[in-house]
Order: sequence, then C-alpha cells, then structure tokens
Amino acid sequence: MRAANSRLNRLLDLMVNEVTVYAECQMEHIKRLAQIGIALSAEKDIDKLFELIIDEAMDFTNADAGTLYVVNDAQTALEFRILKNRSLNTHMGGTSELEIGLPPVPLEIDGLPNLTNVSSYCAQKARIVNIPDVYEAAEFDFTGPRNYDQKTGYRSKSMLVIPMTNHDNIVTGVLQLLNAKDLVNGQVISFGKEYVELISSLASQAAVALENAHLIHELKALFEAIIKSMASAIDEKSPYTGGHIRRVTELTMMMASRINLTEAGPFAEVKFSEDQLEELRIAAWLHDVGKIATPEHVIDKSAKLETVFDRIELIKTRFQLINSLRENAAVNEKLALASEGQLSREKAAEIDARLAAEQLELRQCLTFIVMHNSGSEMMGEAEISQMQKIAHRTYQLNGETHPYLSDNELENLSIRRGTLTLDERKIIENHALVGINFLNQLPFPKKLARVAEYAGGHHEKLDGSGYPYGLAGEQLSLQARIMALADVFEALTAADRPYKKPMKLSMALTILEKMCEQNHIDRDVYQLFLACGLHMEYAEKELRRDQIDIS
Repeated sequence: MRAANSRLNRLLDLMVNEVTVYAECQMEHIKRLAQIGIALSAEKDIDKLFELIIDEAMDFTNADAGTLYVVNDAQTALEFRILKNRSLNTHMGGTSELEIGLPPVPLEIDGLPNLTNVSSYCAQKARIVNIPDVYEAAEFDFTGPRNYDQKTGYRSKSMLVIPMTNHDNIVTGVLQLLNAKDLVNGQVISFGKEYVELISSLASQAAVALENAHLIHELKALFEAIIKSMASAIDEKSPYTGGHIRRVTELTMMMASRINLTEAGPFAEVKFSEDQLEELRIAAWLHDVGKIATPEHVIDKSAKLETVFDRIELIKTRFQLINSLRENAAVNEKLALASEGQLSREKAAEIDARLAAEQLELRQCLTFIVMHNSGSEMMGEAEISQMQKIAHRTYQLNGETHPYLSDNELENLSIRRGTLTLDERKIIENHALVGINFLNQLPFPKKLARVAEYAGGHHEKLDGSGYPYGLAGEQLSLQARIMALADVFEALTAADRPYKKPMKLSMALTILEKMCEQNHIDRDVYQLFLACGLHMEYAEKELRRDQIDIS
C-alpha cells in the first residue's frame, strides 16, 4: 500500500512539475508577446520592423528560415520584403541592403484567385497553413521550394504560413516559416499546434504595427509634399527666391551634418539627433515662407525705379519729350525772329548752340539716371546731390511747370545701396515675422516644436541688430546661426538675382569675415564652414565657373 502511494505521489509530483513548467513556459511566451508588441509599436523604420517581425517569429518557433511578404499597393501581388535562412546564412531584404530579386507572387491568375501558391492561398483565404512536409503536400504547387533546394542543397520540409491581418481584418502580408527544429537534437520537426496561436497573435500585432508604420510614412510624405508645395508657391512668385530656398536648405544640412562628424573644437560635444536634423531641415525649407505675403515687385525689384514695371522707360520717354520741347522752342524762336526780320546767321547759330548744349545736358542727366537705376553702383553724397539737382530741373508743358523727376522717383533713385527703399526693405524684412506667425499656427509634433524659431531666426545677428526680434548672443540657437550663415552666403554668391552681378567666391568670403568681426554671424560656424571646405564643395555644385576664383 505504501509503495502504491509512493508511486502515486511521484506521479502527482511529476504531473504538477510538468504543468508548472508548461504554465511558466506559456506565461513566458505571453510576456514575450507583450514585449514584442511594445517593440513593434515603437519601431517606425519599415525595414527594421520587417527584421523584428521575422526574427521574433523564427525565435518563437525555432524555425530555420523565414520569408515575409507584403501585399502591394495595387492589391495584386505579394512582394518579397525579407528572406532569411540560418543554415545557409542567407539574409536578403530588410536592413541587409541586398535585393531579394524574386518576382512577386500574383494574388490572381487570369482573373481568378491564385490558390495554387501557398502564400497566395493564405492571403486570399486569410487562413493558416501548417504543412509537416512540403514534398508530400499535394494541394499546393511547391515548385519554387524544390528548385531552391536543388540549387542550394537545402531540404525544405515543415512549413507554417500565417496571414498578417490588420484591425480591419484585411490581409496586409504573409509570414512564412520553414523547418522548425527540435531544441534538443536539432532535427527538423513539424510546427507544433501550441505555437500556431502565438505566431498568429504575433502576426496580427505585426500587421497593425506595419499599417501604423505605413500610415506614419505616408503622413510624413504628405507633410513633405506640403512643405515642398509651399516652396514651389514662393518659387512661382519669384524664381530667384525658389532657388534660394533649395540652396539654403542644402547648405544648412551640409553644415549640420559636418558638425556631427566633428571630434574637436567648439562643436566636439554637439551631436544632432535624427529628429533634430529633420527639425532643422524642415525649418530651412520653410525659412522664407513669409514671402508668400510679400508683393512680387518688391521681392524681385531689379532696379530702383521698378514697381510692376521699370519706370526708367517713363523717364526716357519724358526726356524725349523734354528734348522735343527744346527743339520746338528753338524752331519757334527762329520763326519769331524771322517774321520780324531779325533772324541773322549769327543769331541762328547761337540758338542752335544753345539747343545742342541743352540736348547734351539732357543726355548726360539721363545717362546718370540710367546708370544709378540699376542699383549696382554705390551712391555717395556727391551722387545723391547730383541726382537732386537733376530732379529739381524743370520743363514747361501746356503752360504748367514740371520737375524732371517726381518726389517718388527721386526717393528711389537716391537709394544708396541696392534697389529697395526704406519702406520696401521693411516690407521684405517683415517676411520673417509673417513666417513665424504662420508657422506658430501649425500644430507641429513635439520633435518639430522649434521649427518656427529656427526658420524665423535666420535674419537675426549676434550683436542684436538683426530682425524681427533683435535677438543676440545666447538667445540665438546654434541651428539659427547655421541657417543665418547659409542664407547670407547663398545670397552673396547667387548668380540668378536680377538686381546684382554674381559675386566672386573670394569677395563673398571677405564679406563673411567682416560680418564675423562685426559680430553679425557666428565665427565658430564660419570657421568650420571654411575648415571643412564646405565653401568649395558648395561652389563646385552651385556657382558659375567664373565665380570660383580661389582653390
């Protein structure tokens, strides 16, 4: 009796132990599934997500190989996204950067569902397929695995094919596992039923995570397209500003990327994260978005007298009129003297000489006006005084006295440098504040929270003399300082501005050096710009050959 009880107790102990081990194993699987779910939800990189899905599925089932298919956008085929085989040390697709090179599996053939291919069947029927030995399975065409085995010497045997179904019960992909192995002896065995539900759960989590990742990717693509559309809208207003935006963005990111590689100096400890680089890139693309509200004739003012058109043509016509009036006056004077019998040869010559002197003066005045209308010449006090004298000269028309130049024409022609009046410059400068206000209204995610700050700070100067807020010193982020340098350098060297000649590279660097001395731009950023040869890299790509006068 005691012996029987002893055997019963041992049996009960064994059963309890096995149940305990089984329960612990199941709890461990459930715990692992929860951890995988969290990891899948956190991963946004599509290729890394593919890797995670296939690796976890193979680990769960101790599978030797695995393939992940994704339904294409047209819903017509299963595309290979990742293929792994541990025995053959094969890894294609995913993060491997190796193309799989196999044709997609069609979901339909001749308008009918493709049910002969196991992966297509799984996707069409949304059913799990568990095959102990593919060589003995007659319901599917396994020509592909057989050919693969023949080429590689591999032996495909057990197979588990599971649909990846999202929360709308739509199959978005297929997970195919091959050759489950016994943990003790390593022999290929069938996929146990206890793993099917676990892998199904994993596949469902993976499908939802994949859908979320695709959604995020599509939203980012949409966001990117909207940003590019804004730049294109500005480009339509001004082809010069459009090119400027692209070039400033590229130059800004060149400098930021180079700072990340710096191991010594003031930027040795600075390392921009991927999110920070993305934030800066978006800000660079949007840095001139405020110019959408700036009148085109101000943005592209190529001459001092230009509004919707260049008023120099009106002045040329006016001077032709004045010249004609002078000629008519000379003719009338001769006719009057002749009618009185007082027109002598000497008197006629005197009138002609006076007319010639007046015409010469008119031509000189007009030449002076045309030369200084371009804005390419600096105007000092002498030139402004001369312009005022011209403006205050008068002519008579229909009994009324008119000046050579109107007050507005004189104001524009007296601009000392460039083509913009003080009021027009304020309109241009206002684009920074307009851009900030515009961007602050957009609900940027947290990782892009400082886009408006960086975009709006590209005209600020370290000494506080910039705009729109007059920020100075540490009030300016490194990102804004980088963009400020990129903005100035691009503007100096741009060859497509209608109001100035392309500047030589050496002159642009001289100006940047002076701006460093005046504490307008960051010297550390400028020194890195030079030391890393970014000025030459940019010049070779964007400048005309005749602008590059240094090596």
